[in-house]
Amino acid sequence: MRRDLWERTADKHCGSSVTAVDPLVDSKIGLIRGVQSQDGEYSMFLGVPYALVDENNPFGASTPHPGFETPFEAYNDTTVCPQMSGQTPIGTLQCLHLNIYVPNKATTKNLLPVMVWIHGGGFSIGSGNRADYSPELLIKHDVVLVFINYRLGPYGFLCLDSEKVPGNQGLKDQYLALKWVKENIRYFGGDPRMVTVFGESAGAVSIEFFLLSHRELLFQRAIMQSGSTLKPIAVSKLNNEIAFTIASNMGYETDNIENAIRFLSEKDSDLVIAATNEIENVYQIIRPCVDSGSDAVIPDLPQNLGNKKISGLNLMYGSNGEEMLAYYNKYFIKGSFGKVLEMGFENLNESIAQIIQQFYVGDAEFNDNIIPEFVQFGSDFFYNHPVERSMNKMIENGAKDIYYYVFNYSGHRNVMSKILNIAHSGATHGDELGYLFGNDALKDSPNEEDQLVIDRMTKMWTDFAKFGNPTPEISDAIPDKWKSVSTKKYYMNIDSNLTLKTRPFHDRMAFWDLVYKAVQNPDPVTDKFV
Repeated sequence: MRRDLWERTADKHCGSSVTAVDPLVDSKIGLIRGVQSQDGEYSMFLGVPYALVDENNPFGASTPHPGFETPFEAYNDTTVCPQMSGQTPIGTLQCLHLNIYVPNKATTKNLLPVMVWIHGGGFSIGSGNRADYSPELLIKHDVVLVFINYRLGPYGFLCLDSEKVPGNQGLKDQYLALKWVKENIRYFGGDPRMVTVFGESAGAVSIEFFLLSHRELLFQRAIMQSGSTLKPIAVSKLNNEIAFTIASNMGYETDNIENAIRFLSEKDSDLVIAATNEIENVYQIIRPCVDSGSDAVIPDLPQNLGNKKISGLNLMYGSNGEEMLAYYNKYFIKGSFGKVLEMGFENLNESIAQIIQQFYVGDAEFNDNIIPEFVQFGSDFFYNHPVERSMNKMIENGAKDIYYYVFNYSGHRNVMSKILNIAHSGATHGDELGYLFGNDALKDSPNEEDQLVIDRMTKMWTDFAKFGNPTPEISDAIPDKWKSVSTKKYYMNIDSNLTLKTRPFHDRMAFWDLVYKAVQNPDPVTDKFV
């Protein structure tokens, strides 16, 4: 990275009136001009395009960006991929951008470790932009940070019986982004030999797909927060009917998939997103799927996949203490444990469903009084047990050390609880993100206890990226060595205090082990159990 002599007034980009010199990177794909952060501690390269969407087939594969003939001004990170924001469709197709943050000490002669973030959002919403994930907490630990935007919803995850739309376009976008990082990050002062990819929820699921895929592995370490490819509805299947229904919602009736693709490709993305959103539970269907061909990301169901390239890798997994708090309204109104179980078990024996319900609530009536127990059930079914099975799978495939955490802290930066106005104490899905990133919903300065959690988590996450070990040394703030699950089911309990413990949710996890042993006939097409 170099600095040229071109000056600008900083309030053009940052709201300041200080005259500054913009950072300029001479990369493999051309000159990229960024902007200095307001505190002057790091450079920001915002909205850097890494790939292009085919306007004639926006549901198909993207292609690497060809590069820049004139300096690209990387000042704007407001572009998002097509999605719903509340009840309003937003976004644009040419959204395949990166946001890159570089500490001042990073140079091409002093390469720093790289951390690449893949955002969550159920493969249907979200972005890697500062409104959702700003870098100031992590970047203090001298790592280069990269945040990926990738296609979502129908543009990223329609899986059709057509060579034009075989599925997993959003995952393939992510893969192109990781290739871009491998080929270009050194010009920003990042070390391409020390890339840690980390993500939450759908982002964590994406990363695990790359670990299991037979594609080239483009990173050296991985952190998967609250996500597993083995969770219910993690994998969908070929479904032409969804495309027909979206087209029908827009006034076009057809049973020919090529005609449906042609019609939808010609329509404004806002209209397509709005029509998609009219379908009940659509984003339980439009998700990653088993695809085929030489470009496949998921060639088989996740439980059937294994890859010895995992051998020797260090990984981190985690979950939050009460994941389902954020979603219990969505699933509780379905009316019974059995109806929720149908999302993961097809034609499940009613007696087993009754046993599961009795394990959590006994003979209690299905009413608001059992919501805490229902939250435990949903947390175990969708997150805790799938994550445990994923860790076992990685160990079987030769992973070296796996570090596991459970986030249980209730503070003022529990971001999902804040956004959803959840008054219940406990850490729900996404709550840990406020201690790793800034977010537009978090306006107040952290109090002393919140700051301690921030300091601990950002230190452990970045130390993992640097050393493959989240606690290479102990200190007053981090008094315990974080031990791997590979030798014993150790986990770091992240709360007001850091405590190394063993076997989280032990009784509940042992119960689910028995459930899965009792249901031994997986459907080879749906990965559901009969």
